[in-house]
Amino acid sequence: MSASKKKAQMSVYLDPDVMKTLSAYAARREHSLSLIAEAAIASFLSPDADERREAAIAKRLDQIDRRIARLERDVGISVETIALFIRFWLTTTPPLPEPAAKAARAQAGARYDNFVAALGRRLSHGPKLRQEILDDVDGVQSSVGLDQAGPEGN
Repeated sequence: MSASKKKAQMSVYLDPDVMKTLSAYAARREHSLSLIAEAAIASFLSPDADERREAAIAKRLDQIDRRIARLERDVGISVETIALFIRFWLTTTPPLPEPAAKAARAQAGARYDNFVAALGRRLSHGPKLRQEILDDVDGVQSSVGLDQAGPEGN
């Protein structure tokens, strides 16, 4: 067997705040200052430090990617909702006769301003359409479940 290597001693000058933080950490962990300092230096000098940093960055990028995917889904739902509404409105609303069309055009500016104001209030305070859709779907599913269970329930 080989003889165990004796640790080398080193004197280090630390900023008082760093020393205070190191001492508090060592006390919380119930380890010596030397052990904590040695582990910190080894971690700093370790070639794995770059790999750990890269793994942390990759994890954050994955989280960002998932958030962007949710945003893309939400925007897709919004676009489809608007397109479906416009198609439904255009197919079910007959054209107005000319005198009524002139009156409607005269009111269009005020109605649009009211719409924009209501949209602004909804975006800043009210529930989002995405949440209402989820609530509506949950409500429909629970009522369908009750209907299927019959009058006696489960």
